[in-house]
Amino acid sequence: MEKYLNKVSQGDCLDLFKEIPENSVDITFADPPFNLNKKYNSTKDSLMVKEYLYWCEKWIKEMVRVTKPSGSIFIHNIPKWLTHYVKFLNEIAYFKHWISWDAPTAPMGKSLQPSHYGILFYVKDPKQTKFYECRYSHKRCRKCGYLHKDYGGKKSGLHPFGPLLSDVWTDIHRVKHNKYRDDHPCQLPMHLIERIILMSTDESDIVLDPFSGTGTTAIAAKRLGRSYMGFEIDDEYVQISENKLLQEESNSKIDNIWISYYLNEVITIRDIDWEILSKSYIVPKNVEDIDHTAIIPKDHNIRRVLSKKNNVKSSSLFFDF
Repeated sequence: MEKYLNKVSQGDCLDLFKEIPENSVDITFADPPFNLNKKYNSTKDSLMVKEYLYWCEKWIKEMVRVTKPSGSIFIHNIPKWLTHYVKFLNEIAYFKHWISWDAPTAPMGKSLQPSHYGILFYVKDPKQTKFYECRYSHKRCRKCGYLHKDYGGKKSGLHPFGPLLSDVWTDIHRVKHNKYRDDHPCQLPMHLIERIILMSTDESDIVLDPFSGTGTTAIAAKRLGRSYMGFEIDDEYVQISENKLLQEESNSKIDNIWISYYLNEVITIRDIDWEILSKSYIVPKNVEDIDHTAIIPKDHNIRRVLSKKNNVKSSSLFFDF
């Protein structure tokens, strides 16, 4: 297992899973091919339904097998396939949540417009599960600065940073602009994976992704001080991943507290960390003023570090406090 730690390994995940002992990984996350005829380099994405589901059942069982009793299993896909995955998972793990995240697509005709992807959240043992409540930042009107959500007479209960996460995530969106994308047909936002890692792992825990693609999960894990294992069948995607990982550091934190950020804004924090993090912010004395006054960092020295290699389209932000 050690030879796969903190690297993206080339090979078929079903073969590589055989090298991983059971109950050895803290969380597993999978974003498999959707069987929608996407143009991957080394994967056929147009299998017959029975063939696709038979293949999915095999790697899902492997994900559950290698996950620790305290660990979690996350699987991302379109609702059509997740309804089948539930059948497999209900027999070998325990359902915790179906997370929906906002991802509008083009109208398909004679159908409701698809506007979300799903993330199945299962656990190995409910009594041992490691889980942390997380908060996402308040959303405000760009012109007036007031909160988008009207809290009415409940403003005294406002949290300075933002609300607790529910199972519907509307604050994270698809990677649409080519300048932020790798040469890969399906790329998830980094801060989506970071949120999952923050709520289900501790520093140095192991995160395994059997469909690593161009390394988003591995990079998110490294930024947050976690160990990682990535499996990827395509050599080119492995090389892109390793090049990007060389440029990353485990520095996504404020005052030694791990956080997730995007475009100069902290996106996700653990609820238990706010007491320490609050010391790095200017917070209104009257909590009801949060309705129209945002908290701001005491130190505005926020720097953007851009990747300089031509074949890497990513950026990292880090805070100095």
